[in-house]
Amino acid sequence: QVQLVESGGGLVQAGGSLRLSCAASGRTMSSYAMGWFRQAPGKERELVAGINWYGGNTYYIDSVKGRFTVSRDNAKNTVYLQMNSLKPEDTAVYYCAAEMYGSSWWPPEQSDYWGQGTQVTVSS
Repeated sequence: QVQLVESGGGLVQAGGSLRLSCAASGRTMSSYAMGWFRQAPGKERELVAGINWYGGNTYYIDSVKGRFTVSRDNAKNTVYLQMNSLKPEDTAVYYCAAEMYGSSWWPPEQSDYWGQGTQVTVSS
C-alpha cells in the first residue's frame, strides 16, 4: 500500500518561504510523475508544480513561475516544493500526488495516489 505523507506547511507572512516535503512509502516512486496540487476554499484543485517520472521535465502554473521549485530525490523516495516570495493568494491546502509514468502535468482525476494534504497560510 502506497502512502504519501506531506510535511512543511504552516503559517508565513507574505514574502516568506516554505519548503514542502512528500515522503512516499510502500513502493519506489521512480516510475511515477510527482507533483503538488492545491485547493483553496471554493476553488477547484489545480496542479501547481509537477516533475515527470524520470525528472527531466517540470511544469509550473503561471502564477508560481519564478517563485516555486519542484524537485525529487528518488533515493529518498521524496519530492519537494520550495516556495519563495509567498503571496496571500497562495493560501490553500497543498496535496502531493503521483501518476505512473506520467508527464510533468496531469489532471487531478488521473492521479494514482494522493497525500492527506498540508495547510499553507500566507498572511498579508
